[in-house]
This record gives sequence, C-alpha cells and structure tokens, in this order.
Amino acid sequence: MADPYKFFEARLNGKVQGFVHYRSGYRLLQSGVEQWVRHLIELALNKAPDIVWIDNGELFGFDAVKLLAQTGAKLVSYNHDDATGKRDGRRFDSMLKSLALYDLCVVVRPENFEEYQQRGARKVVRVWMSYDEVMHAPFKDRSDIPARFQSDVVFIGTWMRGEGRDQFLLDLMNQGIPISIWGDRWQKSALWDQIKACYRGGNLGGRDYVAAIQGAKVCLGMLSKGNRDLHTTRSMEIPYAGGVLCAERTSEHRELYEEGVEAAFWSDAAECARRCRQLLGNDTWRESVRSAGMARVRASRRGHEAMCQKVIDAALQDQPASLPVNPRFLPAQRGLNPPCTSSSSSIRIS
Repeated sequence: MADPYKFFEARLNGKVQGFVHYRSGYRLLQSGVEQWVRHLIELALNKAPDIVWIDNGELFGFDAVKLLAQTGAKLVSYNHDDATGKRDGRRFDSMLKSLALYDLCVVVRPENFEEYQQRGARKVVRVWMSYDEVMHAPFKDRSDIPARFQSDVVFIGTWMRGEGRDQFLLDLMNQGIPISIWGDRWQKSALWDQIKACYRGGNLGGRDYVAAIQGAKVCLGMLSKGNRDLHTTRSMEIPYAGGVLCAERTSEHRELYEEGVEAAFWSDAAECARRCRQLLGNDTWRESVRSAGMARVRASRRGHEAMCQKVIDAALQDQPASLPVNPRFLPAQRGLNPPCTSSSSSIRIS
C-alpha cells in the first residue's frame, strides 16, 4: 500500500501549508503528487497491477490520475466522504476534475451517485459504509476492557462547526443523561465550559476505540448534516464491536436495523434522552438489542471484505478503455484473474 499522506506529511500537517492546501483543493500540491505517482509507476518495473484503488482521492488531480490510467490498470476511486457536497468547501476540487478517468467510482450516498455521473464519471456504484473485521472485533472477555473506557452513554466523534453536536449533548446532560465524550476539537466549542466535565479524551483508534464502544452501555450515533449522512461508519462499527447503537432515526438506519429490536432510534434530544433512560434502566432489553444488532450486522455482511469484493468484481468487468495504454505497461499475457490470487495484483493508495 502506498500512502501519500505519509509522503507529504510535512506539507499537509504544517499549520499554514495544511490550511492552504485543504482550502485550495490541493491545487498547489499537484506537481509533487504527479512526481510521486511517476515514482510508483517506475517501481512497478513494467508490470502493471490489475487494479489501482485510491481511497479518498482528495490529493489526486487530473494529471496524476491520467498517469495511473495509462498503465492499463483498472482505476477505482472509493470515497465515503461527501465529495460533491458543500460542507468541506473546495477540499475535493482536484479529485472531482479527474472523475472521468476512473474505471469505477464508489460512493455511499444516493446524492453522490447522481452528482458523480453529472461530473462525467463513467461507472458509479453505491455501497454501504463498512466495519473492519479485524480492527473492530470485540474483546472476547469484557473484563479485559480498561476501566477508563467504561461508561453509561458515550459519544465518540469530532466536534464540527455548525453541526450542533455540542448543543445536542448539552441538552442530554441537562436531562440527566450521564454522557462521556471522546474526540478531537471539542475545546473549540462555544459550549466547552458547560460540557468539559463529560469530556474523556481525544480521538480514539485501534483497540481503545473498540474498548470505548464495548465498554459503554449505550453508544450514540450522530450524523453530519453537512455531509448529508443517513448512516455512518459508526452505524456498522458499533454493533459489530459489541455496542448498543442508539442513533438518529433515518430511512437508512431503519433499513439496516429493526427499531427497538436491533438498535434504538430517536429524532431529537428529548427522544434520545428517553431512549437512553430506557436502555440504562432495562438490562435485559439492552442486552437483547446488543446481541440482535451484532447478529444483524454480521449476517448482512457489512464488513470491509464483502464491500471490497463487490467493488473488485465491478472493477474487473470488461469495459472499453477511454485512454491509450502505454505499451511499456502491457505484459505479454495479463488476464483478469480473481482478486487475492497469486496471478492478480493491486496497488492501494490511501
């Protein structure tokens, strides 16, 4: 796997440079990205991969993607952010200019499906967001969960300007719900002084993330209105990791889980507070919801592996080439073999 974020770390994480690159859609980074891609191609030593999978893709403009297309590999763009939405400003400008070069674009929202097509994407598929089968696996023994990750009601997520998450959690606190908050940037909230007593720490990853989910009696699932979310990765990760999902009621959440049986849903802070009290006060029902939600997400095969297989199958379907292939990257015989075999290869860029 090739990681451009690591290669360009100094330029992307600099306080001023990072801000400028993000706000300009990484336009000033494009010559560097193109050189980096050329280097990756040279390392391929005349043997092109079958698939190049680009996660997110915000750093990749037209020229860099065109270089990859000329290797003859199938190009896949996967993005679970709302690249054609308005929340992130010009962040995805460079990426959106290159959509027509991809053999397959993968999105998670119906709005993205239509808007990608309007911007010239040749083939678009929509998938559910997914959990990681290994990273998000629950602890086999709940007693192994450290005490600092145990709580009654937890929200794990970042503070975002204009989303109202701070006011929502404050409303729950004022209704007597014992909230724990994990995530970055909460100190930027105008309500920080009122919610900081419930703040447990910054962004969680790995087993700490799983511990905070499984160690809570109830896990809140909030959406990003600016991102036009009707479900998120948390919608899958929480039940898979052994948590009880208590999320905003949407058409997609109700399609994923049976309300009151596999998850609890709400439409506003008052209803959320009622659901939390009901779950906290009824151990039998709470455990039933937890077990049923975990079983449903597994039976539905909402993990990365199933999602990736669907995407790879779609990408390897025969499709007319839109760009001339550089003969340098055409091996004598390069059949479309099933993924994960010794005769099939891929490069993932994320």
